[in-house]
Amino acid sequence: MRMMAAKIKSNKVLRSNLITFGMVIGVYIIVQILVAAGAVSSLVRGLLVPLCTYAILAVSLNLTVGILGELSLGHAGFMCIGAFSSAFFSKCMQDVIPIAGIRFTIAILIGALTAGVFGLLIGIPVLRLKGDYLAIVTLAFGEIAKNIINMLYVGIDESGIHFSTRNSLELNLSGNGVVIIQGAQGITGTPNDSSFTVGILLLLITLVVILNLIHSRDGRAIMAIRDNTIAAESVGINITKYKLMAFSISASFAGVAGVLYAHNLSSLSATSKNFGYNMSIMILVFVVLGGIGNIRGSIIAAVVLTLLPELLRGLNDYRMLIYAVVLIAMMLFNWAPSCIRWREKIVYKLKSGKKHTKGAE
Repeated sequence: MRMMAAKIKSNKVLRSNLITFGMVIGVYIIVQILVAAGAVSSLVRGLLVPLCTYAILAVSLNLTVGILGELSLGHAGFMCIGAFSSAFFSKCMQDVIPIAGIRFTIAILIGALTAGVFGLLIGIPVLRLKGDYLAIVTLAFGEIAKNIINMLYVGIDESGIHFSTRNSLELNLSGNGVVIIQGAQGITGTPNDSSFTVGILLLLITLVVILNLIHSRDGRAIMAIRDNTIAAESVGINITKYKLMAFSISASFAGVAGVLYAHNLSSLSATSKNFGYNMSIMILVFVVLGGIGNIRGSIIAAVVLTLLPELLRGLNDYRMLIYAVVLIAMMLFNWAPSCIRWREKIVYKLKSGKKHTKGAE
């Protein structure tokens, strides 16, 4: 009986995961057909890579907020680290590795690894905190990361890499030396290696890793910590290990999103708009409105809330009003008790209708 229940649950999980993957692949195919037919405006085409970036950020943050149950407001900081570390590599290796695919693949690995290492280092002290304290410290980390990059000058010449926090003149570069990171001006001339296809592939990889983690033994341990830390510790679950695992994996995929974001821009700077507090809050809004712990919902919320303001640009006087109404409607639909009961009733009726149909056959 227990084996049968486990098999039913496994089939249910597999079906849910296949629906998520099918949704992403289906949207990709439809968009490609529309683009080939010339039915997509240049504005929407320009949003395709950012949509993939925000979807990856929302899914990765949901691992920390929804599955681990910890509130993090520093996700934009990990994105910033991944973006600048990968852009620095690509700019330095543009002539050394002329094949864009190989160079970009290595850049993705560097961005993910760098952000993951910082996630691990930050997580060791930070994850001892809880609730508001954890949120404040992670928020501070994001701001510190952004501000350090804003004041950093990095150049490279025959003798190696040079750093300065004042100006590019202090780098003392030789005749063939080049300044890569120019303080608040950031990095210019990053190879434009990102594309919608690459973004979809990275989103699918993110989904494969995170969904498999959630439904694995480690994922069940992480959710046990979320539900009751004391009970999880009493049965021998290593709290520190699993918290760090979830936090560092989440940070790594934020770094991957940063790589995708950086290689879609000709000029990258660590401004408040790109990597500041508002970006972290926006990613958290995607997670909350899509449903905390709901991976598929995070993707849908990221896409809808990114596209909506752009599609409503023709309604300048009412654009933000409509956006706010949609936010409130989504919040009520996902979290209001009456809406939850209504959705459960609809699902129950649909399931009952299917059973009756099968019985009649």
